Amino acid sequence: MAIASLALPKNYWETVTIDDSDLEYLYNYLLELETPQTPQELVRALIDERIRAEKARMENQQTVGGDIYYPKDRHTAGQKLTFPAMDWASGKVISVREGNNPEFEPFEVMTVELEDGEQHLFAAGLQEHILNEPISIQIDDPGLNANFVYKTYGKRLASELTEVLESSDDLVPIAGRWFPRSLLVDVNIGHLNLAEAVLEMAEGGPLTTKSILDQVELPTDVNSKLTEFSFNLALQEDGRFDEVGPAGEVLWFLRRLEPDEVQNQPIYLRYNPIEFDVEPIRDSLSLLEKQVFDEYSLTETNGDEEDEISINLLYPHLRAGTLPLSKKISSFFPSAYESPRVQFNFVDGNTGQRLSGWVVRSEKYVYGLREWFASQDLIPGSIMRILRSDKPGEVIIKAEKKRPSREWIRTALVGADGGLVFAMLKQQVSTLYDERMAIAVPDVEALDRLWALSGKMRGTLEQTTRTMMTELSKLNPQGHVHAQELYAAVNLVRRCPPGPILSMLVDRPWANYLGDLYFRPSSLTMEDAP
Repeated sequence: MAIASLALPKNYWETVTIDDSDLEYLYNYLLELETPQTPQELVRALIDERIRAEKARMENQQTVGGDIYYPKDRHTAGQKLTFPAMDWASGKVISVREGNNPEFEPFEVMTVELEDGEQHLFAAGLQEHILNEPISIQIDDPGLNANFVYKTYGKRLASELTEVLESSDDLVPIAGRWFPRSLLVDVNIGHLNLAEAVLEMAEGGPLTTKSILDQVELPTDVNSKLTEFSFNLALQEDGRFDEVGPAGEVLWFLRRLEPDEVQNQPIYLRYNPIEFDVEPIRDSLSLLEKQVFDEYSLTETNGDEEDEISINLLYPHLRAGTLPLSKKISSFFPSAYESPRVQFNFVDGNTGQRLSGWVVRSEKYVYGLREWFASQDLIPGSIMRILRSDKPGEVIIKAEKKRPSREWIRTALVGADGGLVFAMLKQQVSTLYDERMAIAVPDVEALDRLWALSGKMRGTLEQTTRTMMTELSKLNPQGHVHAQELYAAVNLVRRCPPGPILSMLVDRPWANYLGDLYFRPSSLTMEDAP
């Protein structure tokens, strides 16, 4: 038999789940701490408590079955013992007799009946024996190392804890921190009315909680962090206020003074999802989506974090003054734990001009660039850069400018009948652009009238796609149309991501696939279309 050390089961932290006793501990922990905590901070406290409790359990395990058996001790019949080397099995001494072995000093032999009914012989009165060493907790057990456990399992436990917390009526969150509702400072309607007045004087905001509290009289004889948390929760539960700070920062804005395009998705960005089978086109779609930065992309991945990125503007975003919040672009902009809208500042990298920007997380767009787009003379397909700033709450933008010149550009013209045609015309251009997505729009108001049409008058996506393909093919001597060109053209009159368009192109008889995302209209007439 070898010395038994005390350690957690190897899969303990892999299988552990957060139960009611954990939630009760965290509730009492918050009561004692009197400071709101994030799920990550609570998980760290919970890991520490679990390790403490498990160590106490293991130490208590040594005595629950009776005295610990050490070969050096002597025992009497009827005595209960616990045997560490036998996985802490318990048993009762049945009899004791003298041992007989000339190699050892005088000792005794005990007959012990274990709990399972089996009888075993054990030595007693032996002063020199390996099992006389005291039993200790295995100090190198990684499962008992709080830092190791948090690093390895903290993310999963924090996610699970968040779900448990969200189902609790007693604990409430604000800006990613939790605290018992019963201990919150009372915030009445008068305090909230004063907060509204403070924000109105600041043109809506954003203001920090402390800036508002400095002008609102709340009790000062309690924990300042608790007072701030209580006030944040009261503002959050009042529809007049919007929490617009990035993750880790709480900023408040008066909802009625937010831009309408922040509260309501611009018409140019509204997309009614269209079902299609992505598997047959996955490789082609992935290639196309890497070129267009669409917020509804299905195959785009986050990729490596870059310091800057160049994007080509799609007409709906240019018209709405927005940027797509695609996966690659989203990492440049602030996010939040809960807030659906986040306020920040654009900074023109060439002039230093600051512009108020808004991340609308739920609808996947960033608003605030309409005037800036116009001042830079951008067209659909223009290339601009987004750069990270060293300052929190700022995103740097640059238009890829060049010397103004007249160039042959694909131009969209709206006829008297409301139909859209394309022609290669000379246009004044002062920015770099993606040739496949560049489209001059001389009459924006005429296009707006097409966007305002109802569903039946606008036609189906298939009708739009086929019409655009036919018109674009007339501009190419070979009659070829690239899927990226078609994507840009379709989005002149209706919002649609690349997936449904590409799926239609490879599935319909009126389009012949030539490879490398090039297509050519078939000989079918429009009347032959389904």
